[in-house]
Amino acid sequence: MTVTRAEYCVIACAEAWRGNGEVLASPMGLIPAVGARLARRTFSPDLLMTDGEALLVGVDGTVEGWLPYRRHLALVTGGRRHVMMGASQIDRYGNQNISCIGDWARPKRQLLGVRGAPVNTLNNPTSYWVPRHSRRVFVEKVDMVCGVGYDHADGVPHHRIPRVVSDLGVFDFATPDHSMRLASVHPGVTVAQVREATGFDLVVPDEVPYTREPTERELRLIREVIDPQNARSREVGA
Repeated sequence: MTVTRAEYCVIACAEAWRGNGEVLASPMGLIPAVGARLARRTFSPDLLMTDGEALLVGVDGTVEGWLPYRRHLALVTGGRRHVMMGASQIDRYGNQNISCIGDWARPKRQLLGVRGAPVNTLNNPTSYWVPRHSRRVFVEKVDMVCGVGYDHADGVPHHRIPRVVSDLGVFDFATPDHSMRLASVHPGVTVAQVREATGFDLVVPDEVPYTREPTERELRLIREVIDPQNARSREVGA
């Protein structure tokens, strides 16, 4: 079966939660949500999923427990949550901006605001999802630090950025200075395309693999169970 770009992105997002154990998965965005549900149904069965408010739910939406706000904060501040956020800008060290474009004192554009990004990034693992990879998003230096990158988090015990997923590939920070590295490209994408769409010099290994193929079972779950309406294709159309 032909695998779409959106489905490779789902697989790449799902892999962010591999081996996490019993942590609260907090996906923000459609494809991360499909990825988290896929991970829960397959290789990460101990993940905790919520209804987005105050309940813990199973893979079919069955209520499994109550998650009061104080308990949620305990998970966040104790490193037992793995959130996948969006990024209006992200730089080579994983600093993320969702607040403003331009000087914060007189911005060209006002965005969401800092919101919970500092708490997320300093207290629990935080990955990122970027549906349209471009130089406007992958920048040399973010206009404002909302999510904290490696160059601002020395010695913070729970700070970790497992991966960044875009519609072009997967990125991590497995380098001596924690600068962003190209970990894989999605099939149909070249390393040259990724470099051209990135506003800083990526660390690129001599051999860059393709993002892994979904299994037949994973494809069936994505297409027939988790996202039968194919909403994923509206976020990544290729």
